[in-house]
Amino acid sequence: MTAPSDARPPASGSTAAPAAGPTDWASGESGIVGGIRLGVRTRVEDALLDARRWATLEPPRLARAARRAPARRLRVLAIGVERDDRANLMAQARAELRRSRHDVEVATSGVGGRGKFENLNALLAAHPLDGRDWLVVLDDDVALPHGFLDRFLFLAERFELKLAQPAHRRRSHAAWRVTRRRGGSVVRETQFVEIGPLCAFHRDTFATLLPYPPLRAGWGLDSHWAALARARGWRIGVVDATPIRHAVRPIAGSYRRTDAMAEAQAFLAERPYVTAAEAQRTLATHGGW
Repeated sequence: MTAPSDARPPASGSTAAPAAGPTDWASGESGIVGGIRLGVRTRVEDALLDARRWATLEPPRLARAARRAPARRLRVLAIGVERDDRANLMAQARAELRRSRHDVEVATSGVGGRGKFENLNALLAAHPLDGRDWLVVLDDDVALPHGFLDRFLFLAERFELKLAQPAHRRRSHAAWRVTRRRGGSVVRETQFVEIGPLCAFHRDTFATLLPYPPLRAGWGLDSHWAALARARGWRIGVVDATPIRHAVRPIAGSYRRTDAMAEAQAFLAERPYVTAAEAQRTLATHGGW
Protein backbone atom coordinates (compact mmCIF):
# COMPACT_ATOMS: atom_id res chain seq x y z
CA MET A 1 0.00 0.00 0.00
CA THR A 2 1.43 3.38 -1.01
CA ALA A 3 0.41 6.59 0.66
CA PRO A 4 -2.83 8.28 -0.33
CA SER A 5 -3.03 12.05 -0.28
CA ASP A 6 -5.00 12.52 2.92
CA ALA A 7 -2.16 11.86 5.33
CA ARG A 8 -3.14 13.62 8.53
CA PRO A 9 -0.88 16.10 10.34
CA PRO A 10 0.37 15.26 13.83
CA ALA A 11 -2.16 15.76 16.61
CA SER A 12 -2.30 19.18 18.24
CA GLY A 13 0.56 19.65 20.68
CA SER A 14 2.70 16.94 19.09
CA THR A 15 6.39 17.72 18.69
CA ALA A 16 6.89 15.02 16.06
CA ALA A 17 8.31 16.25 12.74
CA PRO A 18 8.05 14.45 9.41
CA ALA A 19 11.10 12.40 8.51
CA ALA A 20 13.35 13.95 5.90
CA GLY A 21 13.00 12.18 2.58
CA PRO A 22 11.18 12.09 -0.75
CA THR A 23 7.41 12.43 -1.15
CA ASP A 24 7.14 12.20 -4.94
CA TRP A 25 6.38 8.48 -4.66
CA ALA A 26 2.93 9.05 -3.04
CA SER A 27 -0.12 8.50 -5.24
CA GLY A 28 -1.80 11.80 -4.35
CA GLU A 29 -5.21 10.12 -3.99
CA SER A 30 -6.92 8.46 -1.05
CA GLY A 31 -8.79 5.95 -3.22
CA ILE A 32 -11.70 5.61 -0.78
CA VAL A 33 -15.00 4.93 -2.57
CA GLY A 34 -17.79 6.49 -0.53
CA GLY A 35 -20.97 8.50 -0.73
CA ILE A 36 -24.27 7.70 -2.41
CA ARG A 37 -23.54 9.42 -5.73
CA LEU A 38 -20.10 7.89 -6.10
CA GLY A 39 -21.42 4.50 -5.06
CA VAL A 40 -24.14 4.57 -7.71
CA ARG A 41 -21.73 5.77 -10.40
CA THR A 42 -19.14 3.09 -9.69
CA ARG A 43 -21.79 0.37 -9.63
CA VAL A 44 -22.96 1.48 -13.07
CA GLU A 45 -19.38 1.60 -14.38
CA ASP A 46 -18.72 -1.93 -13.12
CA ALA A 47 -21.94 -3.19 -14.66
CA LEU A 48 -21.02 -1.71 -18.03
CA LEU A 49 -17.53 -3.18 -17.92
CA ASP A 50 -18.92 -6.59 -16.94
CA ALA A 51 -21.40 -6.40 -19.82
CA ARG A 52 -18.62 -5.54 -22.24
CA ARG A 53 -16.66 -8.62 -21.16
CA TRP A 54 -19.67 -10.90 -21.52
CA ALA A 55 -20.53 -9.45 -24.94
CA THR A 56 -17.33 -11.02 -26.25
CA LEU A 57 -17.76 -14.16 -24.09
CA GLU A 58 -14.44 -13.35 -22.46
CA PRO A 59 -15.20 -15.03 -19.08
CA PRO A 60 -16.00 -18.51 -20.47
CA ARG A 61 -13.23 -18.30 -23.04
CA LEU A 62 -10.74 -17.36 -20.34
CA ALA A 63 -11.97 -20.12 -18.04
CA ARG A 64 -11.50 -22.66 -20.84
CA ALA A 65 -7.99 -21.42 -21.60
CA ALA A 66 -7.03 -21.49 -17.90
CA ARG A 67 -8.09 -25.14 -17.63
CA ARG A 68 -5.56 -26.07 -20.31
CA ALA A 69 -2.57 -23.84 -19.63
CA PRO A 70 -0.08 -23.89 -18.21
CA ALA A 71 0.06 -27.61 -18.87
CA ARG A 72 1.56 -28.50 -15.52
CA ARG A 73 0.02 -27.71 -12.15
CA LEU A 74 1.72 -24.75 -10.53
CA ARG A 75 2.80 -24.85 -6.89
CA VAL A 76 1.32 -21.85 -5.12
CA LEU A 77 1.58 -20.55 -1.57
CA ALA A 78 -1.05 -18.01 -0.50
CA ILE A 79 -0.55 -16.18 2.80
CA GLY A 80 -2.35 -13.47 4.72
CA VAL A 81 -2.98 -11.95 8.12
CA GLU A 82 -6.50 -12.37 9.47
CA ARG A 83 -7.90 -9.93 12.00
CA ASP A 84 -10.30 -11.40 14.54
CA ASP A 85 -11.60 -8.09 15.90
CA ARG A 86 -13.37 -7.02 12.70
CA ALA A 87 -15.42 -8.61 9.94
CA ASN A 88 -13.29 -10.08 7.17
CA LEU A 89 -13.52 -12.16 4.00
CA MET A 90 -10.60 -14.52 4.51
CA ALA A 91 -12.79 -17.62 4.81
CA GLN A 92 -14.40 -16.87 1.45
CA ALA A 93 -11.02 -16.09 -0.13
CA ARG A 94 -9.53 -19.31 1.22
CA ALA A 95 -12.37 -21.35 -0.24
CA GLU A 96 -12.04 -19.62 -3.61
CA LEU A 97 -8.28 -20.16 -3.81
CA ARG A 98 -8.70 -23.84 -2.99
CA ARG A 99 -11.02 -24.30 -5.98
CA SER A 100 -7.97 -23.95 -8.21
CA ARG A 101 -6.68 -26.85 -10.31
CA HIS A 102 -3.19 -25.92 -9.15
CA ASP A 103 -1.39 -27.17 -6.04
CA VAL A 104 -2.36 -24.43 -3.57
CA GLU A 105 -1.46 -24.12 0.09
CA VAL A 106 -3.22 -21.35 2.02
CA ALA A 107 -1.63 -20.24 5.29
CA THR A 108 -2.89 -17.42 7.50
CA SER A 109 -2.17 -16.08 10.95
CA GLY A 110 -3.75 -13.74 13.45
CA VAL A 111 -2.28 -10.35 14.29
CA GLY A 112 -0.95 -11.35 17.70
CA GLY A 113 0.47 -7.94 18.56
CA ARG A 114 2.90 -7.94 15.63
CA GLY A 115 3.02 -5.81 12.49
CA LYS A 116 1.66 -7.09 9.19
CA PHE A 117 5.07 -7.75 7.67
CA GLU A 118 6.39 -9.42 10.80
CA ASN A 119 3.47 -11.83 10.54
CA LEU A 120 4.00 -12.40 6.82
CA ASN A 121 7.68 -13.13 7.37
CA ALA A 122 6.75 -15.58 10.12
CA LEU A 123 4.40 -17.34 7.71
CA LEU A 124 7.15 -17.50 5.08
CA ALA A 125 9.53 -18.98 7.63
CA ALA A 126 6.97 -21.64 8.55
CA HIS A 127 6.03 -22.38 4.92
CA PRO A 128 9.22 -22.27 2.83
CA LEU A 129 9.09 -21.12 -0.77
CA ASP A 130 11.42 -23.85 -2.01
CA GLY A 131 9.87 -25.44 -5.09
CA ARG A 132 6.99 -22.95 -5.30
CA ASP A 133 6.12 -21.23 -8.55
CA TRP A 134 4.09 -18.36 -7.12
CA LEU A 135 3.49 -16.60 -3.83
CA VAL A 136 0.15 -14.82 -3.42
CA VAL A 137 -0.17 -12.37 -0.52
CA LEU A 138 -3.63 -11.08 0.24
CA ASP A 139 -5.41 -8.97 2.82
CA ASP A 140 -8.39 -10.36 4.70
CA ASP A 141 -10.92 -7.93 3.22
CA VAL A 142 -10.70 -8.79 -0.50
CA ALA A 143 -13.63 -10.21 -2.48
CA LEU A 144 -12.29 -12.54 -5.18
CA PRO A 145 -14.29 -13.38 -8.32
CA HIS A 146 -15.30 -16.97 -9.03
CA GLY A 147 -12.52 -18.97 -10.69
CA PHE A 148 -10.03 -16.25 -9.79
CA LEU A 149 -6.72 -18.03 -9.28
CA ASP A 150 -6.57 -20.22 -12.39
CA ARG A 151 -7.47 -17.31 -14.70
CA PHE A 152 -5.18 -14.86 -12.92
CA LEU A 153 -2.17 -17.19 -13.02
CA PHE A 154 -2.86 -18.22 -16.62
CA LEU A 155 -2.62 -14.58 -17.72
CA ALA A 156 0.36 -13.80 -15.48
CA GLU A 157 2.24 -16.77 -16.96
CA ARG A 158 1.07 -16.03 -20.51
CA PHE A 159 2.50 -12.50 -20.38
CA GLU A 160 5.55 -13.49 -18.30
CA LEU A 161 4.78 -11.19 -15.39
CA LYS A 162 7.11 -11.39 -12.41
CA LEU A 163 4.96 -9.22 -10.15
CA ALA A 164 1.23 -9.09 -10.75
CA GLN A 165 -1.96 -7.87 -9.18
CA PRO A 166 -5.61 -8.12 -10.15
CA ALA A 167 -7.24 -4.85 -11.13
CA HIS A 168 -9.63 -3.19 -8.73
CA ARG A 169 -13.27 -2.97 -9.64
CA ARG A 170 -14.49 0.62 -9.92
CA ARG A 171 -16.36 0.19 -6.64
CA SER A 172 -13.24 -0.72 -4.69
CA HIS A 173 -10.90 1.18 -2.40
CA ALA A 174 -7.74 1.77 -4.46
CA ALA A 175 -5.17 4.55 -4.04
CA TRP A 176 -3.78 4.25 -7.58
CA ARG A 177 -5.71 4.99 -10.79
CA VAL A 178 -3.42 2.63 -12.72
CA THR A 179 -4.74 -0.31 -10.70
CA ARG A 180 -8.43 0.27 -11.55
CA ARG A 181 -9.90 -2.01 -14.21
CA ARG A 182 -10.08 -0.79 -17.78
CA GLY A 183 -12.30 -1.89 -20.62
CA GLY A 184 -10.81 -3.64 -23.63
CA SER A 185 -7.89 -5.02 -21.62
CA VAL A 186 -7.14 -8.40 -20.09
CA VAL A 187 -3.62 -7.47 -18.93
CA ARG A 188 -1.68 -4.22 -18.79
CA GLU A 189 2.07 -4.10 -18.43
CA THR A 190 2.84 -1.30 -15.99
CA GLN A 191 5.75 0.20 -14.10
CA PHE A 192 4.10 -0.42 -10.74
CA VAL A 193 2.29 -3.16 -8.82
CA GLU A 194 0.78 -2.29 -5.46
CA ILE A 195 1.81 -4.14 -2.32
CA GLY A 196 -1.81 -4.88 -1.46
CA PRO A 197 -4.56 -5.83 -1.08
CA LEU A 198 -3.38 -8.72 -3.29
CA CYS A 199 0.03 -9.12 -4.84
CA ALA A 200 1.55 -12.16 -6.59
CA PHE A 201 5.28 -12.90 -6.78
CA HIS A 202 6.80 -15.17 -9.43
CA ARG A 203 9.56 -17.50 -8.23
CA ASP A 204 12.19 -15.39 -10.03
CA THR A 205 11.53 -12.55 -7.56
CA PHE A 206 11.77 -14.49 -4.30
CA ALA A 207 15.48 -14.04 -3.67
CA THR A 208 15.35 -10.30 -4.39
CA LEU A 209 12.10 -9.19 -2.72
CA LEU A 210 11.63 -11.60 0.18
CA PRO A 211 11.54 -11.71 3.11
CA TYR A 212 9.89 -8.36 3.73
CA PRO A 213 11.99 -5.58 5.29
CA PRO A 214 11.20 -4.65 8.91
CA LEU A 215 8.42 -2.14 8.18
CA ARG A 216 5.11 -1.55 9.92
CA ALA A 217 2.83 0.09 7.34
CA GLY A 218 4.96 -0.63 4.27
CA TRP A 219 4.13 2.54 2.35
CA GLY A 220 6.68 3.12 -0.39
CA LEU A 221 7.90 -0.48 -0.48
CA ASP A 222 6.04 -1.15 -3.73
CA SER A 223 7.65 1.94 -5.28
CA HIS A 224 11.05 0.46 -4.39
CA TRP A 225 10.04 -2.93 -5.79
CA ALA A 226 9.05 -1.22 -9.04
CA ALA A 227 12.53 0.29 -9.34
CA LEU A 228 14.11 -3.11 -8.73
CA ALA A 229 11.84 -4.67 -11.36
CA ARG A 230 12.80 -2.02 -13.89
CA ALA A 231 16.52 -2.48 -13.17
CA ARG A 232 16.22 -6.25 -13.63
CA GLY A 233 14.07 -6.07 -16.75
CA TRP A 234 11.12 -7.81 -15.10
CA ARG A 235 7.68 -7.47 -16.64
CA ILE A 236 5.11 -6.48 -14.05
CA GLY A 237 1.46 -5.68 -14.51
CA VAL A 238 -2.22 -5.45 -13.67
CA VAL A 239 -4.67 -8.20 -14.67
CA ASP A 240 -7.89 -6.49 -15.72
CA ALA A 241 -9.70 -9.73 -16.56
CA THR A 242 -9.90 -10.83 -12.88
CA PRO A 243 -11.01 -7.70 -11.00
CA ILE A 244 -11.33 -7.78 -7.22
CA ARG A 245 -13.28 -5.64 -4.78
CA HIS A 246 -11.55 -4.16 -1.75
CA ALA A 247 -14.31 -2.47 0.18
CA VAL A 248 -14.87 -4.04 3.60
CA ARG A 249 -12.62 -1.58 5.42
CA PRO A 250 -11.16 1.80 4.44
CA ILE A 251 -7.51 2.02 3.43
CA ALA A 252 -5.03 2.67 6.26
CA GLY A 253 -7.59 2.17 8.99
CA SER A 254 -5.28 0.40 11.45
CA TYR A 255 -2.34 2.82 11.73
CA ARG A 256 -1.55 6.54 11.77
CA ARG A 257 -0.96 7.99 8.34
CA THR A 258 1.70 10.34 9.66
CA ASP A 259 3.67 7.41 11.05
CA ALA A 260 3.34 5.51 7.76
CA MET A 261 4.48 8.52 5.76
CA ALA A 262 7.51 9.10 7.98
CA GLU A 263 8.46 5.43 7.76
CA ALA A 264 8.25 5.52 3.97
CA GLN A 265 10.29 8.70 3.68
CA ALA A 266 13.07 7.22 5.79
CA PHE A 267 12.98 3.90 3.89
CA LEU A 268 13.11 5.48 0.42
CA ALA A 269 15.69 8.12 1.29
CA GLU A 270 18.44 5.52 0.73
CA ARG A 271 16.82 3.31 -1.92
CA PRO A 272 15.81 3.57 -5.59
CA TYR A 273 12.10 3.99 -6.30
CA VAL A 274 9.73 5.00 -9.08
CA THR A 275 7.91 8.30 -8.78
CA ALA A 276 4.13 8.50 -8.71
CA ALA A 277 4.11 9.91 -12.23
CA GLU A 278 6.09 6.90 -13.47
CA ALA A 279 3.95 4.48 -11.49
CA GLN A 280 0.73 5.67 -13.15
CA ARG A 281 1.96 4.83 -16.67
CA THR A 282 0.75 1.85 -18.65
CA LEU A 283 3.46 0.47 -20.92
CA ALA A 284 1.37 -1.97 -22.97
CA THR A 285 -2.26 -3.06 -23.09
CA HIS A 286 -3.23 -6.59 -24.15
CA GLY A 287 -6.81 -7.07 -25.28
CA GLY A 288 -6.54 -10.85 -25.63
CA TRP A 289 -4.26 -13.78 -24.99
